[in-house]
Amino acid sequence: MKTEIEAKFLKCNHEDLRKKLRTCGAVCEKPMVLMRRAILDYPDHRLEAGEANAYVRVRDEGDKVTLTFKQFDSLSIDGAKEIDTTVGSFSDTIQIFEAIGLEVGSLQESKRETWRLDGCEVVLDEWPWLLPYVEIEATSEDEVRRVAKQLGFDWSKAVFGDVMVAYRAQYPFLTEDQTVGRLAQVRFADPLPDILLPQ
Repeated sequence: MKTEIEAKFLKCNHEDLRKKLRTCGAVCEKPMVLMRRAILDYPDHRLEAGEANAYVRVRDEGDKVTLTFKQFDSLSIDGAKEIDTTVGSFSDTIQIFEAIGLEVGSLQESKRETWRLDGCEVVLDEWPWLLPYVEIEATSEDEVRRVAKQLGFDWSKAVFGDVMVAYRAQYPFLTEDQTVGRLAQVRFADPLPDILLPQ
């Protein structure tokens, strides 16, 4: 599996960041686009809850559909591993996995804008009920640190892992079992779900 070298910085002002990216000579490779994804697992959640700490994702990115097996060894800069490929159809790919016993646990929306700066990918992410954040990915930790510094981020505030690290930072009362991956729908038009309300 491919190891992802990436760091997130939370609560970003995307408009300010776009100005900084342009000043640094970054190129916008893909303007902000609405994505939809299906998160799949077995009915007993053995991928997510088991030793693998993983999931299968089918994502419609607007110009392509990707299929990914994603696994988290740790919440560190190189803790995410993935196998990723392009597929032809969002719905047909989901049906294949349903036919072998997996279920769609969550249908999710997000918005994403992708920039390239000095060989690094800088991604501006937006999710329902979450303040905007940025993710920097490169082939080495040194590159991620260099671009983060260039963009004015404090490395001591970097976080690592999937989108739940951002949700848990904003909603610190979430329990280990409470994840957006367990919500049937995660959409911008939907009201704040009960799990994100203080108990």
